[in-house]
Amino acid sequence: MGLGWRSAMQAALYGSDGFFVRESEGPHDHFRTSVHSSPLFAGAIARLVARVDEALGHPAAFDLVDVGAGRGELITALLATLPEELAGRVRATAVEIAPRPAGLDSAVRWRRDVPERITGLLVATEWLDNVPLDVLETDDDGRLRTVLVDPATGAETLGPEADPADRLWAGRWWPGDGRVEVGRPRDEAWAEAVGAIERGAALCVDYGHVEAERPVFGTLTGFRQGRQVPPVPDGGCDVTAHVAMDAVAAAAGVPHRMVRQREALRALGVDGARPSLETARTDPVGYLRALSAAGAAAELTDPAGLGGHWWLWHGVGLGDHGTMLW
Repeated sequence: MGLGWRSAMQAALYGSDGFFVRESEGPHDHFRTSVHSSPLFAGAIARLVARVDEALGHPAAFDLVDVGAGRGELITALLATLPEELAGRVRATAVEIAPRPAGLDSAVRWRRDVPERITGLLVATEWLDNVPLDVLETDDDGRLRTVLVDPATGAETLGPEADPADRLWAGRWWPGDGRVEVGRPRDEAWAEAVGAIERGAALCVDYGHVEAERPVFGTLTGFRQGRQVPPVPDGGCDVTAHVAMDAVAAAAGVPHRMVRQREALRALGVDGARPSLETARTDPVGYLRALSAAGAAAELTDPAGLGGHWWLWHGVGLGDHGTMLW
């Protein structure tokens, strides 16, 4: 008898020796995110932090919360990138189930859950895709049934008829026959995170889809040591599924803006433009630096790769600035 995918993912990713909990290795050993790709990403987020700070009127304490913080790479880069005056007012919090990494800046609070009250910016980069979910399939009689999985092998079987709440979610957000990845736990997690914002904004950066382009066979997959592998929930690999971004956005109950990373980063000054050849003659060293930065920017904005990620933005108590900060 197998487990539902939600239970299997929970144990494989966040159990006592789960993929994201082990201290011997980090997620960066297995897959590459925008945070790991280039300092340009943190630089763009830092500019966004500064704009939120300005919209808030430069509060005495600015909460900067990184949800799904990994080993603290983004929060560390942001603290090093922000202007000194703003960095001095930042209360930095990393939200992660894994133990606090050795050597992390003592200024960073490390906790397992989102703070209850936030005035500032909450950022979640590639967090929701790892929030465990159940998978449903339509059987020969047209009934939606829960897919069960053997944690040791990844082999699947059809289990009982789907939970009524999951059927309701599927009917609203993933209609039609076939395979459904029930994003209800992601909706609830994001709504709770956004609900903690008293004044400021929440930004979700993740790969996902909207209703008009739901994948017929789903997206559940695994990653191990930089390679995509079958999703076997034995704790030995990342198990992930794309996010139903429109469902997540609606669940927050707050006005939102949603664009691709390519558009967002370009608006924040990351465009991948190559330096002119004239610069190579007048400033060879500067040309090489600019060429390297252009290559990194091109990776971050590639529509077939990281640039295809969605940016979901919710402004809270920012007035006319709520959805227009980039």
